[in-house]
Amino acid sequence: MELILREDVQNLGFKDDLVTVKNGYGRNYLIPNGLAVLATPSAKKVLAENLRQKAHKEKELIEGANKTATALKELEIKIPAKAGAGDKLFGSVTNIDLAAALESVGHEIDRKFISIKGGSIKRTGPYEAQIRLHREVIVDFPFEVVAEKS
Repeated sequence: MELILREDVQNLGFKDDLVTVKNGYGRNYLIPNGLAVLATPSAKKVLAENLRQKAHKEKELIEGANKTATALKELEIKIPAKAGAGDKLFGSVTNIDLAAALESVGHEIDRKFISIKGGSIKRTGPYEAQIRLHREVIVDFPFEVVAEKS
């Protein structure tokens, strides 16, 4: 089944992408939830026209995302967390904690666009996350989890 996405769908595609999915996924989830529409010939023509009009706006968005990416590369984030014996944490550090740390230094990034390699963090040390600022701008962001001082 060929569909046009109306919103970003994780692990499938971005808004205005033409995707092919299994019939059940499209019919039972994407279309009823308003995430996609059928890719009819007329819908494809409308999509092509919309993409032509968006090209200029998209260029400005990419420039803004690149500026944010260079600013993020200069940051050094250390996330304090309660740690026990050795380097093991009480609880874990997730993309929510990283989003809060970035917000505290002035970069508001939605947590769903932050992907920590390996999932949640359970030990102190240096880690890396991927931050998607735009469909074409993805930043590898290094950060460190440190033991909280009591």
